[in-house]
Amino acid sequence: MNATTYATTEQRREGIRVPVQEGKGLFGKLMGWYSRRTYGDVLDNALVLQHHKPILWAVMKFEGKVARWDRLDPDLKVLAQMASASQIGCSWCMDFGYYAAHSKGLDTSKLEEVPFWRESSRFTPVERRVLEYTEAMTVTPPEVTDEMADALRADLGEDGFVELTMMVAVENERSRFNSALGLTSQGFKAQCELKPR
Repeated sequence: MNATTYATTEQRREGIRVPVQEGKGLFGKLMGWYSRRTYGDVLDNALVLQHHKPILWAVMKFEGKVARWDRLDPDLKVLAQMASASQIGCSWCMDFGYYAAHSKGLDTSKLEEVPFWRESSRFTPVERRVLEYTEAMTVTPPEVTDEMADALRADLGEDGFVELTMMVAVENERSRFNSALGLTSQGFKAQCELKPR
């Protein structure tokens, strides 16, 4: 996430484990138009998902519903997502996650420290419990303890704790899918750092 240079589109897409092609068919052209308009680029994972349209539609519907979950503080949610993506090693998810958080006006000041949160002094006790729980949930097999769950239920309430748990599971799905298929950073974070002239 700290790199300031990114591979070209062609170089990046050479490493994807299924062939991708922009603008394939009417649906592909519409998806490309929407993606460029919304994100400034065509999402590589959307191009991969075009190979199986029922999965693409299911993911789009599900992600639309996930975006409406509101029982967990959004800044804690993004910390959990980044911790899971970092532990799995999904540079695409970390890159896009930073961009999504920035676009929503969330606090991005701590996101680059997520991979080494234990050594950082910037995280609050609640944030540390969220990060610890996320890592414990993400390893295989999970290493969640009753003490972790009890502390977070006290911090977040039961509804917030359930949402945190599901959000970590969702990010595990995203990160494992994207990294297994060879998706890497597209440079979304760099868009956030551009300074106007």
